[in-house]
Amino acid sequence: MAIRGVWITNTDSRVLHSRQNIAEAMAVLAQTGFNVVFPDVWNKGFTLYPSLIMRSHFDVEIDPRYQGRDPLAEIIVEARRVGIKVIPWFEYGFASSYNSNGGMILAKKPEWAARDINGNLLNKNGFEWMNALDPQVQEFMLNLMLEVVRNYDIDGVQGDDRLPALPCEGGYDASTVEQYRQTFNCYPPPNPKESQWLQWRADILTNFLARLYQEVKAINSDLLVSMSPNIYDWGLKEYLQDSKAWLERGLVDIIHPQIYRRDFASYKQVVDRVTQQLNREQLAKLSPGILIKLGSYRISAEHLRQAIAYNRSRGISGEVFFFYEGLREDQDALRKVLRSLPYNNYSGHPVRGIQSFFRFLQNRF
Repeated sequence: MAIRGVWITNTDSRVLHSRQNIAEAMAVLAQTGFNVVFPDVWNKGFTLYPSLIMRSHFDVEIDPRYQGRDPLAEIIVEARRVGIKVIPWFEYGFASSYNSNGGMILAKKPEWAARDINGNLLNKNGFEWMNALDPQVQEFMLNLMLEVVRNYDIDGVQGDDRLPALPCEGGYDASTVEQYRQTFNCYPPPNPKESQWLQWRADILTNFLARLYQEVKAINSDLLVSMSPNIYDWGLKEYLQDSKAWLERGLVDIIHPQIYRRDFASYKQVVDRVTQQLNREQLAKLSPGILIKLGSYRISAEHLRQAIAYNRSRGISGEVFFFYEGLREDQDALRKVLRSLPYNNYSGHPVRGIQSFFRFLQNRF
């Protein structure tokens, strides 16, 4: 399946504000040629669907902004109506909060906190983290994801640069330190990027993903396990994301590394590096993440066309855009670019697609 996907966020976006907005967004995406949406369902310590897991642990079922609604169920109905697949996105992963000292999760479960070498709550780039190496934390996250798998008519589950992940500065809690000491007869080094210490923690997260993959497939073998990690091996060194091992062990069905570059030359360079790391079977799972909007930034029409065309030239049959609102700005400027290609006519077949796209560019310019 050629992925033509887009993330649906609950920040800087009005899509989830109402059922009507959701229906409009799904119709717009279908008309543009998209076939998959990745809606946010886990953000800042709250779910965007009524969760019995959350109620049992934290006495809260859903993000208070959506009380009385089920945005995930609404998205599924409206997406199915127009033939779009739905893969719920657990955006925050093992992060508990953003600039909130751990938020509700760690206020009620302080023993779940990740710790840096000084014993402080692990904070990186404003995000505070649960201890992704802790079995109880892993069980909670696994059960949260399986709850969605069991209760909703979805097509898979989506992790990202925070799932499975932990900033490399974490792992210095007493339990993890003792486990490492028992394994290697020494204490973890003060350098969080020392190779043995780094790989040992990354392997724990890889094994978590293996368990998630197995459990999801046991419920429904047709469901897709989709991951959008940081780029290898930066993601390994900074967030313990060994995506190379994930692919080698067959633990992902779709992978879209976040190639969030703001000029085409940089994007092309990273695509070259990523594709060189993959064999043919792994390349078939690749749908790069492309940044089309963040804050005041929006990708140019030329950059968008070039990125998609270059993907096809490298045998990449799809991509996932971050995020929906970028398509709608300036009177749907980027959406019009995709419709002019047209996006759905050339995405599904790399060879025919790239030939027709370059014919389009020759005729246009």
